[in-house]
Amino acid sequence: MAHTELQIKRVYAEPTQEDGKRILVDRLWPRGLTKQKAKVDLWLKEVAPSNELRKWFSHDPKKWPEFERRYIEELKTVGEPLALLRQQVSQGRVTLLYGARDEEHNEAVVLLKILH
Repeated sequence: MAHTELQIKRVYAEPTQEDGKRILVDRLWPRGLTKQKAKVDLWLKEVAPSNELRKWFSHDPKKWPEFERRYIEELKTVGEPLALLRQQVSQGRVTLLYGARDEEHNEAVVLLKILH
């Protein structure tokens, strides 16, 4: 299997050539961003945390360890979308896009961990 490059980036950051395939992993489309400006190649909202989990977490860093544990549990049930994400990653450079302001506590951080 070829070495893959996987990174994460805020969807609001300027798209670059180095991004490769840009995959949005948020359940909701980012506020104030047009599809044209976001340059999203694939939107896999099914791999995002459930609405219940997202609302419970509410981007509270103190809840991060528990959020991460619950999210990994949820990911075990998504099947096909996660398989599609793994397939994309195996084909070359991928950038997972997220909308959260917190760059250390968001679903893309968890996905990066489990996809490596």
